Amino acid sequence: MSAELQEIDLAVIGMTCTSCAQRVQTKLNQLPGVAASVNYATESAHIDFTSQYQTADFIKVIQESGYDAIAPEFQNDVDEAIKNDGLQIRRHFWFSLVLAIPVVLLSMIPFLQFSGWQWFVFVLTTPVVLWGAWPFHRVAWLNLRHRTANMDTLISLGTLAAYFWSVWALLFGGSGALTFRAAHSLFMGAMADLGQPPALYFEVAAALPVFVLAGRWFESRAKRNSSSAMRALLSLRIDRATVVREGIEVEVPLAELKVSDTFITRPGERIATDGEVIDGESAIDEALLTGESVPVSVGPGSMVVGATVNLDGRLLIRATGVGEQTKLAQIARLVTAAQTGKAPIQRLADRIAAVFVPIVLGLALATLVIWLIVTGDVQAAFASAVAVVIIACPCALGLATPIALLVGTGRGAQLGIVLRGPETLEQSRRIDSMMLDKTGTITTGLMAVQKVTVAPGLDIAEVLTLTASVEAYSEHPLARAIVAAAVAGSKPIAITDFVNSPGRGAAARAGGRLLRVGRPSWVLEQVPSTAPTWFTGAITEAGLSGSAVVAISGDEELLGLIALADTVRPTSSRAIGELTRMGISTTMLSGDSLAVATKVAAEVGIDNVVAEVHPEDKVALVVAAQQSGKVVAMVGDGVNDAAALVQADLGIAMSSGSDVAIEASDITLVRNDLLAAVDAIRLARRTLRIIKGNLFWAFAYNVAMIPLAAVGLLNPLLAGAAMAFSSVFVVANSLRLRSFRSISK
Repeated sequence: MSAELQEIDLAVIGMTCTSCAQRVQTKLNQLPGVAASVNYATESAHIDFTSQYQTADFIKVIQESGYDAIAPEFQNDVDEAIKNDGLQIRRHFWFSLVLAIPVVLLSMIPFLQFSGWQWFVFVLTTPVVLWGAWPFHRVAWLNLRHRTANMDTLISLGTLAAYFWSVWALLFGGSGALTFRAAHSLFMGAMADLGQPPALYFEVAAALPVFVLAGRWFESRAKRNSSSAMRALLSLRIDRATVVREGIEVEVPLAELKVSDTFITRPGERIATDGEVIDGESAIDEALLTGESVPVSVGPGSMVVGATVNLDGRLLIRATGVGEQTKLAQIARLVTAAQTGKAPIQRLADRIAAVFVPIVLGLALATLVIWLIVTGDVQAAFASAVAVVIIACPCALGLATPIALLVGTGRGAQLGIVLRGPETLEQSRRIDSMMLDKTGTITTGLMAVQKVTVAPGLDIAEVLTLTASVEAYSEHPLARAIVAAAVAGSKPIAITDFVNSPGRGAAARAGGRLLRVGRPSWVLEQVPSTAPTWFTGAITEAGLSGSAVVAISGDEELLGLIALADTVRPTSSRAIGELTRMGISTTMLSGDSLAVATKVAAEVGIDNVVAEVHPEDKVALVVAAQQSGKVVAMVGDGVNDAAALVQADLGIAMSSGSDVAIEASDITLVRNDLLAAVDAIRLARRTLRIIKGNLFWAFAYNVAMIPLAAVGLLNPLLAGAAMAFSSVFVVANSLRLRSFRSISK
């Protein structure tokens, strides 16, 4: 019998580039039965493993690789470690910057150079190289022990090479004379004549760590800011809840709250967990979950989500989900998975980065040898080789994809769009056809009164109030819709002798009159006379439009007929129009009759309609479209949509739908609005554009700059600045995604 498959996410502390992540991932995947994915941008490792392993086994492997790991149950330790890591980068940066400024000024501006200036520069540079650049030396040493190399190897090697060359020149090359003056050029050319004291590169050794540390600090802040919205969302969970037990209000820790417990939420408080309102009415602020600023009105029967804010009413709520079962926890899991996974475009960059460093070291060595053979100029040969090492650091290449994914998925979560994995971005780019379930997707899935027809001489409001007074005792969806539609300000009529007839309707007495509300056929059974034409005409009209009908009689007289239908979401029509403008064709799938489906489709602007379909039919329609060359997205919310969501190239589920549909989808729309689906595709496409721009810059930068450095046209100091700038550019370009706005705003 095979061991049970499990999964865990660990925080990995101390990684400085994607090569670090690649090393940790390789080490973990060497364990039998383990499949690990390590993400530098999120500083995390997602591990699928069999039950033969414990968390401590993975932490040990990561520590042996030269990094630290913290289990998810110690989240406070994770936050503290990440904070300390950022503080350490900042300390090294400021320390190095303060000492590097006079070093660069004295080295690059001849008229500032006083007698013995080079010895003063030597004193200032030494602590920068030994302590300021220590993070790079540490990782380089770990790499050497594991017979690997990464970007830190290049930084450490470039810094130490420039420093020790300068120390040699100072002590043994004649550059230590008090009368020595340095003259630098941004371009190497023939910088020094043979017989002249060799040039000093203390400014390179001092400034290079500053440039790279500045980039790392910027990256660290960007990563923290990108995930801050999700951390803030998770921190909204309250610690305690007021539970009603045997009629007594008791405050208990949230961990003790169980499904089916009833709890109280007062005005201004956050709702403890997901639940159904049993008593009370209020407005709920769901902005942090859905991105919508307009509060949502709730009352008995309404579903509410934990961590949202109860604005103005006291609510009694029955818990329907606690702990990891809540919507908030589900969103957190999906977002974490999306940020931890790797898209194919990112895996390509990782593979390139893994082989890039050895190639660069080879190019640097070749540059040194060729310069020595061709020119015999040791100084120019050394400077060109160091410039190759420095300029080639592919930090920008490693950051191009993960930073954009991190920012994009984080922004999506803020707008109520949860991407299951980064590969979803690439799928979204190619979508040219979208199939939409009708009920619960294009429509709200909630019945509403469409028309009330009454007997001649009767008042519509009065008949609706009579019907609502009886239906107030029923939990049927049609009954709730009728109660909700009762004229504002009208008071329910007191009734007695309420009797429910399951599947048929209900009867009760009001003012001495026997009222019957329910199926027309059942109500007609109690009426001795033939159904009047106004009544039969209303039934025929409702049948043509696909509406459900509820009849009401008083004693032996028909009083009215109420037609109810599913309501179209207010934004569905605009969403269809936006999809059309994006070049995406739309098709509506419905299990309802053709008449009902066609009416809804016409209302929202969909031309292609397929009615009376079963779950297997939806799958077949998706397959047929794919075989015709279409790249298909499927939007749905029910269990009957799950198979089609899986079959589609991109599955999009409404969060108000079934858990099965959500689990089967690639994108979950926390904001139950088709405009959110438009936003999801827009965000995915924009994120991909950012990634491609990042990769182009990173590749073009290395391809253009390495040859310049190799032929001696680039000073090592300028190479270090350009290398650091490329990483900062990629991060800044990715942060543009934070300004993405919903089309609904």
